[in-house]
Formats: sequence, C-alpha cells, structure tokens
Amino acid sequence: MLNPLHLRTLTAVLNAGSFAAAARRLGYTGSAVSQQIAALERAVRMPLFERGAQTITPTPTARYLVLRAYDVLAALDALEEEVRGMSEGTIGRLRLGSFPTASQRLLPLALASYAQTHPAVETLLDEGEPDELIPLVRAGELDLALVYRYDLAPRAWPRELQEIGLLEEELLLLLPERHSVAAAERVALDDLKHETWVSTREGTAGASCLRRLCALAGYEPQVDYRSNDYAVISGFVRSGLGVALVPALAHQPGEGVVAARQDDVHARRRITAVHRTASANPVVTGAVWALRQAAALLSDGLPSVRSS
Repeated sequence: MLNPLHLRTLTAVLNAGSFAAAARRLGYTGSAVSQQIAALERAVRMPLFERGAQTITPTPTARYLVLRAYDVLAALDALEEEVRGMSEGTIGRLRLGSFPTASQRLLPLALASYAQTHPAVETLLDEGEPDELIPLVRAGELDLALVYRYDLAPRAWPRELQEIGLLEEELLLLLPERHSVAAAERVALDDLKHETWVSTREGTAGASCLRRLCALAGYEPQVDYRSNDYAVISGFVRSGLGVALVPALAHQPGEGVVAARQDDVHARRRITAVHRTASANPVVTGAVWALRQAAALLSDGLPSVRSS
C-alpha cells in the first residue's frame, strides 16, 4: 500500500530538484528523505530516480506517481479537514428532538443562530413529548432533546444523560376577557374553585400540576375539556367555556383571552436540554450554546420567563 507521506515527500523532491532542498522545505533530515524515497521504491517495485554522482533524475515512474498523487493528496487533505471539522463540531449532523412549545418559541431563534455559525452541520428535527424523546436519546437515535418538567410533577432523567437548564416559565392563568377577575394582575386559585377548567390530557404533567395546585387551594378542579394543543385550549377559553393554566411560552397573546399570574404560587415549568454524557456528538456543544443564547433572548422579552 502506498504511504501518503512518502508521496508527499516524492512530490517535494521533484518540485525542489534535490533530496537536500526537499528536506529543508519539509523540515526533515536528508537521511529521512532518502529513507522515505527508498521505502516508496520498494512499495512500487521500481526505481524512482537515476542517481548520479551529484545529481538525481526522476524516472518516468516518479513523474507519473507525482502527477496522479496531486488529486489523491488533495482529496486526502479535504478528508482530513472534514474529519477535523467533525471533531470540532463544525461539520456533521445534529439529530434534535423537541416538544411543540419549544419548537414554536425557542427553536426558531436557536436554529437560525446555529445555522449561521455552523453552516456545514445538517440539522434534523423530531418532535414529541419527553416520554417519547428520552428513549431516543438513550438509544443514540437523537443527539440532543429539549424536554420539560413541572415543579409539582417532578421527574428525574436517566443517570447516563446530562441535563442543561435553559428556561423557567411561570404558569399563567388564562381567563376570558369578560371574566370577573380578568382585570387583576394576579389571581388566587381559590377565586377559581367554582370554574370549569380546560386542561391537557389526563396523565400529562400539566394536568397533574393543575390538580396538585388546586389541591393546595383546597379543591379538585372540574375539568370538562382536554387537549394537548395550547391553541385549542386558548380557543376554548376565548369562547368562555372555561379557564386554563398554561406555561408562559404556551400563551400567544390575542383578543378575547387575558393572562394573569398566580397569586402566592411559585410553581414553574422548567425546560432543559439533555444528551448522553458518553459518546456525545461534537456538534452538540454548539447547539447547546445557541439554545442558551435563544433562551436569554426569550427571557429578556417575557417577564414571566427567565433563563436558567
């Protein structure tokens, strides 16, 4: 097998005109150059130079090898550059998982910035809830996933995953704009104990958090409508069918719906990024940086959201 180092040395000798001149250009000793050329001659089983008392003359074989070596060595240089980029996280593929709210509010900012600083990284997005995304990260099918948890519905991620905090959201009360307490900046849950509620599906962290918050206020909420689509929940509230409790990023201000903060309640939804601690894809580092920058921008614009 031909050694690329020997081909580079042969090219240098033909360009320089002598072993000594090539050695000076390459930073080798003259003996090292001679040894490499001799090794290459053994590999091709043909002489590469006609050696005189004071001169060397390249054989047709040497000239042919150098002519063909230019493209080969250029391709090898390009491959080495790509491998270096992969190790530094500037080239490659990012397999990213996210849940809908983060995909709508956080990812557009993060991925736009990431695409500018990492144009050679291909990003693939898969969307789902934490229970769907975490197994994919553990299995190596996703490099990074955005997930969430509620303070009153705590959960822990597998120990082999590393977690990076991004955002902490207040849980806002959504009220029809004609509701009796809609003008209040803060509303106590006790004031809503006779209301009909619109919530996420039974068994979700959001539904569990609502039930536990209301339990702290001394009652069980009456939930008549359920949807995991926050736009649907907002539409039901707008129509006067009930009130709702949603994370701050899930609320898109619009006519007919008023968002109020809870009085004396500090429960949050926390958004984090998770990836495998071992064998992490190098592109994850840049992606996490972009997510943190986007989280900071969001928190600057929304008083009910703060970066972790």
